[in-house]
Amino acid sequence: FSGRRQSGGLGGVPPNGITSVAGRGVRGVSPQLLLLGMGWGLSSTPQTFLKKEGPMSLGHYANKIIVVKIGGSTLGSHDTTLEDLVALQKAGAYPVVVHGGGDMITRWLSRHGIASRFEKGLRVTDADSLQVVVAVLAGWVNTDIVCSLQRLGGKALGLAGTDGWLLVARARDPILGYVGEVERVDPSVVRLALSGEYIPVIAPTGVDKSGQPFNINADTAAGEIAAALGAEALFFLTDVAGVCDNRGNCLPSLDASGVEALLSQGVISGGMIPKVEACLRALPWVRQARIVDGRQPHAVLEALGNTPSGTRIV
Repeated sequence: FSGRRQSGGLGGVPPNGITSVAGRGVRGVSPQLLLLGMGWGLSSTPQTFLKKEGPMSLGHYANKIIVVKIGGSTLGSHDTTLEDLVALQKAGAYPVVVHGGGDMITRWLSRHGIASRFEKGLRVTDADSLQVVVAVLAGWVNTDIVCSLQRLGGKALGLAGTDGWLLVARARDPILGYVGEVERVDPSVVRLALSGEYIPVIAPTGVDKSGQPFNINADTAAGEIAAALGAEALFFLTDVAGVCDNRGNCLPSLDASGVEALLSQGVISGGMIPKVEACLRALPWVRQARIVDGRQPHAVLEALGNTPSGTRIV
């Protein structure tokens, strides 16, 4: 990265000013996808949670960038993540969402008779799969999250990693097909959205220098974007308690050597691999990186609170 961390915010530029920080280095949707809305529930309120939490004040995070990666496995009925993001926005923070959508992609690939295959936690993406991936991620999933945030009183703007050369990528491995490895991040379009007081909602696609789109792992994308923005915090919401040891106990913190040991033992595997790798890559530019259980009520606010759960990567 050529831009260093700027206190987790917009570098002192007022929200309605436009700032640009140099980084490191087709939205179609099938009509049938509209039948698969997630239907966010309102099981509790951020205000109720904050009363239980105690003296924590969201005002502490005013003008701070909080990057949250959310996945389809943790979103749905009675989810409170989007409520937390709107509460942060109203408190003056700058939440940024990077979303996945793997479950829905798998469902739609199956409907097209295309089998899903994974290597080291990454989806193998051939030319036919890529069309479905882009349509699902940058089409319905992105639109649904934006609409849901706005229904909850937030102000959101949908983006993809292809927009404004946000994520410039190259082919990661011939075995993976059109799966991209991020070469360069230009967060200008994200900062533009933040300066307009929008919550950027980013679909994890990328583009190479010739204009070829790529499927980018959402965890990888979140880590790269958080680092380029110099975020205050980077949270990965998942459907487990955090990173567990070989006995199944959730670890409150884990450093690089601990990650390497658990990887070599096969304890960290599958979809957890890109999460811990993204945390480690982002840490020089991000104040804190944490993997938390997105199924828990108000997981984002809890991660910012006095007694955060999950696993902090240090």
